[in-house]
Amino acid sequence: MDRMGAIGLFVRVVDAGSFSAVARTLSVGQPAVSKQIAALEAYLGAQLLQRTSRSLTLTEAGRDFYESGVRLLGDLEAAESRVGRGVVAPSGLVRANVTPVFGRLYIVPRLSAFFASYSGVSVELVVTDHLVNLIEGGVDLGIHNGELSDSSLIARKIAQTPIVTVATPTYLAKHGEPQTPDDLERHACVIYAPDGAPRVWEFSGRFGPIVHHPMGAFRTNDAEQIRAAVLAGLGLAHTPGWLFAAEIASGTVREVLKDYSRPKLAISAVRPNGRFLASKVRVFIDFLAEIFAEEPSLAL
Repeated sequence: MDRMGAIGLFVRVVDAGSFSAVARTLSVGQPAVSKQIAALEAYLGAQLLQRTSRSLTLTEAGRDFYESGVRLLGDLEAAESRVGRGVVAPSGLVRANVTPVFGRLYIVPRLSAFFASYSGVSVELVVTDHLVNLIEGGVDLGIHNGELSDSSLIARKIAQTPIVTVATPTYLAKHGEPQTPDDLERHACVIYAPDGAPRVWEFSGRFGPIVHHPMGAFRTNDAEQIRAAVLAGLGLAHTPGWLFAAEIASGTVREVLKDYSRPKLAISAVRPNGRFLASKVRVFIDFLAEIFAEEPSLAL
């Protein structure tokens, strides 16, 4: 039995919460995963996992062994990075969860520089409009906009972006430029509705927060369509600054209501708590932080 391989597999099963999820990630049959865990238990002379048709839980021995296994795997990778001529180059596949437009605008165009530095690492972008369950999806990290509500994840802030209200010069010439959030009542708004309900627009005024409930003929749960609608002159949008950074810089769209500043939105690299940070994941997160620092709309 390959003990290190079996320990690594055991840790993955615990992180994922099921044999089948790990089997899918590794493209093997579930019985093969179960057999290796059973062999590890036999070698140790202790039951590590309690299995039922619906759940998988750690025994007391399993909980202790899992914590030791996570430390062991982390120490092993750290040791490997120090041998030979100083550094073992990171290698393997990094699976990162990103939203469609953010990945297209800010990550994919810069991957050639990453691959030039880390030829042994490959990247798969798992594209969704919301943060997936990283463990169940076999995803190494997610790029998340805003506050993180899941306490089981570790977040590293790697960028931030202002919240902007924008429209095309043509739209503003025809309908006028709003001077205060109250003026938005007389304007068409391009509405972001991620869960079927319009998301409110928040501003900071002299006397505290201001909330606007947008009204308009067009709503969508897709950021790319928000961009298209604004550029087509359908109205104003209230979005993260990175979504229109290039258009604001070129004058294709114009930012309004600048006096009503909003707190900047944090952009974080998030990963499962308790899982050791593989060097391939660490260098990819570091790379993202570096490239975002060069973007005025994302710099910390």
